[in-house]
Formats: sequence, C-alpha cells, structure tokens
Amino acid sequence: MGRADHRHRLLLISCVATLGLLATANPAANAATGRAPQFSPGAAGAGDPYFPDMGNGGYDVSHYDIRLAFDPKTKAINATTTILARATQNLSRFDLDFQGPLKISKLSINGRSASFTRSGAQELVITPAHGLRRGSRFAVSVTYAGVPQKIDDPALGISGWVATKDGAVALNQPIGAATYYPVNDTTDDKATYSQTVTVPTGLNVLANGEPGPTTKHAGQTTFRWHMNQPMASELAMLAIGKYNVTRSVMAGLPNITAIGQSIDTVAGQGKVLNQTTARIIQWESSVYGRYPFGSTGGIIADVGVHYALETQGRPVYDQRTSKVSGDLLSHELGHQWFGDSLTPVHWSDIWLNEGFATYSQWLYQEKFNGVPVKQSFTEAYNGEKDWTGKVADPGRDQIFDDLVYSRGAMTLQALRLKIGDRAFFQVLNQWPTTYRHGNVSTQTFIRFVERLTHRDLGAFFHSWLYQAGKPTL
Repeated sequence: MGRADHRHRLLLISCVATLGLLATANPAANAATGRAPQFSPGAAGAGDPYFPDMGNGGYDVSHYDIRLAFDPKTKAINATTTILARATQNLSRFDLDFQGPLKISKLSINGRSASFTRSGAQELVITPAHGLRRGSRFAVSVTYAGVPQKIDDPALGISGWVATKDGAVALNQPIGAATYYPVNDTTDDKATYSQTVTVPTGLNVLANGEPGPTTKHAGQTTFRWHMNQPMASELAMLAIGKYNVTRSVMAGLPNITAIGQSIDTVAGQGKVLNQTTARIIQWESSVYGRYPFGSTGGIIADVGVHYALETQGRPVYDQRTSKVSGDLLSHELGHQWFGDSLTPVHWSDIWLNEGFATYSQWLYQEKFNGVPVKQSFTEAYNGEKDWTGKVADPGRDQIFDDLVYSRGAMTLQALRLKIGDRAFFQVLNQWPTTYRHGNVSTQTFIRFVERLTHRDLGAFFHSWLYQAGKPTL
C-alpha cells in the first residue's frame, strides 16, 4: 500500500467515523420543538422527464470511492464502493441506482449494517437503523461481486461496463454508470471520485483525473486515480487492458494519453495523439477560458460501441485504428468546457453539450484547416433535410440525433450573426467561466446572453430552439 493511498484510506475511515456520530445523534427528539422529527423516504427518481427512474432524491453525494479487482479470465469484478453524502431531508430510507446481476454481500451506513432490497430495473432501496436527519452527513459502503453487463438501448446504443478482448471499458452516457457501481445516476448530483483498481500485472488501468501511486503484489498491480473536480456519473470512465501510455506536461498540466496495443500498429501515433491533444487544449483554452480540470488526455481503443465520448478529463475514442483526427478531438475536448464542467440539469438541454462541441469542430476547421465557420454553417443549413423536432426538447430517443448536434451549432452561429463577433466570443468565454463545474439549463443560457448583451432575444431563441421548422436568416 502506497503512502498516499494510506493517507486517503485513513481520511475515509475518519470521515466515516465522524459521519456516524453526526448522522445517528439522538434522532428521537427535536430540541427546538420538543417533538420527534418526521422522517420520509427519498424519491426514487431525480425528476428528469426523459429518464424518470434515474437518480434519486433526499440526499446529495460529495464523493465516490470505488475499489475493485478485475479478473480478465472470468470478466468478473469484486468491489466495494463507499459513497459520502449529505441528507437534504429527514430520511427514513433512500435509493441508489444499481442494476444488473451484481450480487451485494454487505451494505453498511457509517460502519453499521443496514437493510436493503432491490426492485425494478435499478432501484437499490436502503433503510438505515435510524432515520438520517436533514443536513447530516453519512457514508454508505456497498460490497458486491459478479460480471457486469452492458446496456444496449435500441435508441441510445451501448453504455456502461463493456467487456473487451483484453479487459473492459466503462462508458456511462447516458444510463450506464449503475452497471458497475451503486450511484445517484443523475446529471444534477456531481461528486469527486477516487478509483482504485487491481488487475493482473501486465494490464494497465486508466480513469478520470490524476494517477496516484501504483503498487505490485503477488502478480497483481493496483492503480489509483483521483478526479478532484465535481463530475457527473455519466462522465465517469474506466479502461482496463493492454495500452501504450504517453505522458507529458503542458504548462504545468499533466497530459496522459493512451492507445490500445491491439491497434497501435503505426509507429509514433502515441506521440501524435498526445501532441494533438495538447495543441487543441491550448487553443480551446484561449477561446473558452482556463481549462477546467487537473489533467487532460485521451484514449483510443477498440471498444465496439461505435462512438467517441467526452469522459471527464480524458475522452475515449472507439476506433479500430490508431488514426488521430484533430476534428474529432476538437469536439470531445470542447466538451470539457461544455458538457463536463458545465452539465445540463436535464437531458432535454443536451444541445448545450453537443451544439457547443460541434461548433468547436467548426472553429477548429477554420483555425487549422482553412474552412470558414460561415461555410460550415451554410453547408449544414442548406443540407439539413429534417427540421422537425425542437432543439431544446428533442425527446428521449433523439438526444444523440443531428437535431441537437448540427442544429445546436447552427443556433450558435445564428446567435453570432445576431449579436456580433465581440459579444459572441465573450459568451463563449464567460459562459463556461461563470458556471464553472455547475449545472445549467437552456433558460439559464438565454438569461445569461440577454444580460451580457442587454438585448431581448426571446423571439430569436424561440425560433431556433423551441419551434419546429426551418428558421429564416
């Protein structure tokens, strides 16, 4: 066990002990009123219209500590996840999201056993021995094992824990996190993360954030990763397998990239991926403001999900070759500001992710390939054949459609034409700076732009975001 990990474990144990004293302190009486407090169950959903079963109410998570061992022969994991949280109401019981065949062997709150049941597709219903007072902090520890199963949604594709030839990759957007750890799986409850993963020596592990000490014992290697900025569960990532890893430092910022060994067949591609990532982060920082996380990077791997994903701090690019596309990297790295640091409260506002990331591609094409943004907009505007649907409310099964990507980017270019370049680039810089690491909505964005420009833009945004049909220029 490394010294840093030892300190982290001692801190976690200390927190659990302290939280136990706080959360269980005489729940039977209320000193102010002399009455016994009333406790009620937390909601079994977070209120997202598209995914009513995702997330839960009654508490706010501050940190996830995921510790798991992976067996590449059986594809099974043995894990313990500890969740630090604060009750936002007097809780008689509460839910976590946890799905699939993983079997729970132990569950405790503040070190004391708690009863639990599992119901529906993903509800883990937990009942503490005593009610948890509003404002009290508590720790939930869940030990479990089994072979995680990915989700393959007919409309939204594959997410969650995906087994690969030499390991596994976890890609959680939008509903996959609960396939391998218990979680409050909602965009509106961000938390910091620590992930400690033990694998047979010879395999590598990459995750969000910065690496801690790596230790070896009895043919096993333990990797430690820490994401110290708030992260939505759909942006958590874990990659286990054989990877060629490249490390560099860019103006004090660690840059950790990797390519799966099975596809890293062209000499020098590791360096190309690392340097291209650095170049794009430096350029996007000049447009969008200071990079929001403690490290950057990216992973190219043959996962078989047929998409790239903006996992926080370290995007994953599913490919069968080691080819590095600056156009693709500019999209996923642009998400680090728009989608990762700024995360929509509800999935209906996903255009705030994808529209800005697609516009990042347009800006990249202009900066590095000589294709003007005006040309990209004109081609998209003239080439779009389906103008049905609303950009700011696309529907559950359309959140990854062209409706939010291309039409979202077109909305931004139309806004640029409306308010002028100076104000527009102020928006691109100040919007992610003002709401850094927060949750946002379309209405928040509209109010922000109107305050910055001192203009009433209600009719403009209604036409481009809330009304079906082709807007006039």
